[in-house]
Amino acid sequence: METLLIYLLVGAAAGTIAGLFGVGGGLIIVPALVLVFTAMGIAPEILTHMAVATSLATIVITSLSSIRTHHLKGAVDWSIFLSMTPGILLGSWLGGVTAHLLPGAWLQLLIGVFALVIAARMWLAGLRRGQLPDDASGLPSAPLLAGVGGIIGWASAIFGIGGGSLTVPFLSRCRVQMQRAVATSAACGLPIAVAGAISFAVQGWGYELLPRWSSGYIYWPAFFGIVLASTPFARFGANLAHRLSPQLLKNCFAGLLCVIGLRFIWLNAGLLLG
Repeated sequence: METLLIYLLVGAAAGTIAGLFGVGGGLIIVPALVLVFTAMGIAPEILTHMAVATSLATIVITSLSSIRTHHLKGAVDWSIFLSMTPGILLGSWLGGVTAHLLPGAWLQLLIGVFALVIAARMWLAGLRRGQLPDDASGLPSAPLLAGVGGIIGWASAIFGIGGGSLTVPFLSRCRVQMQRAVATSAACGLPIAVAGAISFAVQGWGYELLPRWSSGYIYWPAFFGIVLASTPFARFGANLAHRLSPQLLKNCFAGLLCVIGLRFIWLNAGLLLG
């Protein structure tokens, strides 16, 4: 019961932050689950893989609600989605394979660096707010969109995220209107999460160090606790965001990502030092 409460709290925090800052909860779920799984005594070789896989599985559920909302508003560009999806599916599957081949410490280190990169981008975006990039261009051809989708899917699966922090800047740079970019990115999060979660489940299937109630690297008790709490708290976070300064919120979240990133890098600094 105590562990379920922890998962509910993780889901509540992830949902609130996703609603507040307009980013996927994976950026919070993965670090939080790493801490929880460490406290549970799960083997360090697999706990980070479990955190990433479980995060992707939760995104499958949460993305469905997000897609429905954006679709009803007519904001999803389904032609972009269909062009990117083949690459996303392949890239996300390969991302799961890549993560499986990485030791847990290296995976944590990469997540830490990624968190710092996203934090820096959020701060820089605030400084350049309202300015279109000088090299902004139109959408590339469908094959190129599929290739970009593959890269986004591969990276997103490794980090356990829905890809919004990668897809939205790409589509914005291609002069896609911001609301459509966000909505289309939300739709792209579904194939990322499905292919990535299945890949992690297959890669970890039958691994002897995994705890009970696992399907490969996906840990179902954490999945259900997070999903139960994240959806209602995402609405709470979205409502709260309208009452607070958006830029202040983004700066605070970027600061939180810095703390998370620096912690992961510090704990695994020995890899960099040789």
